[in-house]
Amino acid sequence: MSLMVSISGIRGVVGESLTPEVIVKYAAGFAEYCHRGTIIVGRDGRVTGHSIAEIVIATLLQMGCNVVDLGICPTPTVGLAIEQRHAAGGIAITASHNPMIWNGLKFIGASGMFLNAAENKEFWSIADRGQFAYKAWNAQGTLTRDPQFIHTHVRQVLELPGIDTKRIAARKLKVVVDAVNAAGGVIAPRLLRELGCEVIEMNCDVSGIFSHTPEPIPENLIDLSARVIAEKADLGVAVDPDVDRLVLITEEGKPFVEEYTIVSAAKFVLEAQARQGKTGHTVVVNLSTTRAVEDVAKEYGATVHRTPVGEINVASRMKQLGSVVGGEGSGGVILPEVHLGRDAIVGIGLFLQLLADSGMKASALKASLPQYEIVKNKIELGSLKPDEILQRLHEKYARTETTNFDDGLKIDFPSSWVHLRKSNTEPIIRIIAEAKTREEAAALVERFQHEITG
Repeated sequence: MSLMVSISGIRGVVGESLTPEVIVKYAAGFAEYCHRGTIIVGRDGRVTGHSIAEIVIATLLQMGCNVVDLGICPTPTVGLAIEQRHAAGGIAITASHNPMIWNGLKFIGASGMFLNAAENKEFWSIADRGQFAYKAWNAQGTLTRDPQFIHTHVRQVLELPGIDTKRIAARKLKVVVDAVNAAGGVIAPRLLRELGCEVIEMNCDVSGIFSHTPEPIPENLIDLSARVIAEKADLGVAVDPDVDRLVLITEEGKPFVEEYTIVSAAKFVLEAQARQGKTGHTVVVNLSTTRAVEDVAKEYGATVHRTPVGEINVASRMKQLGSVVGGEGSGGVILPEVHLGRDAIVGIGLFLQLLADSGMKASALKASLPQYEIVKNKIELGSLKPDEILQRLHEKYARTETTNFDDGLKIDFPSSWVHLRKSNTEPIIRIIAEAKTREEAAALVERFQHEITG
């Protein structure tokens, strides 16, 4: 498996494409890109994360950077620390939802946001050039360790103006947490307990030995669903290894559906703004996110803007527009009031407050939102030529339907849509379809699978 280099950072199979030489190359290049300023480092708890962190930190110190090591923590915690410490940048050691054999590096700029396309281009050119100037013994950086910074992250959520901890606590919610034995294993249960919840920890030992395939999608959360029912819990909470995606399970043991994490967050924020007489806001989501966001936004006089998939694309547009909330349909919530990055910890706080304010059970809350069904699949690239395929399909459908070619190909039909795109992190083409019923969405996925491979 070759190294994946994209706007999402670098990822590879440890010992094959992600080697010490590769790690040094990109860590040294990032040090130079950041003008040898202070760099924040954190990791998602994978077994290989410790040794990779040692290589990253040593390289940064040798390049003359001061380093603050947060240890095992969410990727959004790294972004928050960069902002609060006015650092030059940060490196999150994670392969996100990829399996244990993978690891990677996500690069975050001084703004606390991931590098955009132009910034990545400059950074990659430095890394590819090589010939790094390491510092002499008396000019190297210093290392500070701050494993307690996750508590600052928790406080940021608890102190949000819209969060009423007493009201949430009054619901006496029982919550089962599945952190897949990664970075969410400490911070998610802590936040929930601070909010007065009874917490049942599941896969929260932070061993880095993933208890199941780490992507938080329904087929990987069967045990969590069963545990919610067995414990008679009010809610199940699942996060991916680096805690930037939040997926919920209702008290019935059924998925709240990852798309509806951002829908519920948008509803809470826009409703809170409307109570203050503030309307006309903007919400930013990516091209693959459910139309339910538009329906909710319209209810509160807000406008939805869409971007190519990728956190930095959404966050950059949010910053440009001054948006109050945004995110991605994969379970990513962005609340600028905390920081401009996807954050499952923020998402947990917003959802519990919405649940408390509504007085509903999670299943009833889900039923109260605009109803759509999304079906997703993926096709291994193999010998396929994705650019040629997408161009062919664009030419075919542009005559009769609304199409968008900003990020792969999105085709909007009157009551449904399909989005076809190359993954930034895996050698696959993703197929995402939405319609009013699961049957219609599944039929769209099957139809375009044949269109791609046939």
